[in-house]
Amino acid sequence: MKKQLPPGQFETDKWPILHEGEVYEFDEKTWTFRLFGEVKEEVTLSYEQVMKLPKTISTIDMHCVTTWSKFDTTFEGIAFREFLRFVELEPDVKYVKIYGYLNKNPLGYSANLPLEALMGDDALFVYRWKDAQHDWQDISPKHGYPLRFIPPASFYLWKGAKWATGICFMKKDEPGYWEQRGYSMTANPFKEERFSSPTEWLRSFF
Repeated sequence: MKKQLPPGQFETDKWPILHEGEVYEFDEKTWTFRLFGEVKEEVTLSYEQVMKLPKTISTIDMHCVTTWSKFDTTFEGIAFREFLRFVELEPDVKYVKIYGYLNKNPLGYSANLPLEALMGDDALFVYRWKDAQHDWQDISPKHGYPLRFIPPASFYLWKGAKWATGICFMKKDEPGYWEQRGYSMTANPFKEERFSSPTEWLRSFF
């Protein structure tokens, strides 16, 4: 059965490389993963601690706002939900921001997402991938090594984060990096939610 292509998209077998800023150079000694925001106690994990977490393998479709879609890429990674074991959330936490490096700033990139949508096998911090043309391999530095968040296919791909560095838990939704620059807060590719409405655009500055 042929998969549904979101409106305004074209299908590709390639995995295009697009990113903001310079490519992060991984250093295991200094790399950390931070869990913070509306939690009882903030937690910082080392690379070794993160990589000891249970692994999930899942096949996820990717839809980029630049109009390409890639079906059936299989990833190995750590499910978002695995990180919840380390923190006790404050009441009424409903949103998160996923953070990643941007020009050496570990909190330079962020994307907002609803917490409820991230509990399945299709919300992964990935480090390996394969598809019909490629055997298992580590993701490259340009693709986000050592850890990249891939969102469910119900979100445009900018809701992920290359060079992921942490999760901020929030009670209220807040715009991330691209949302502050006029992109949709909800980013559903099947509804072609590429850009904010004028009301959302103004709200992001106040």
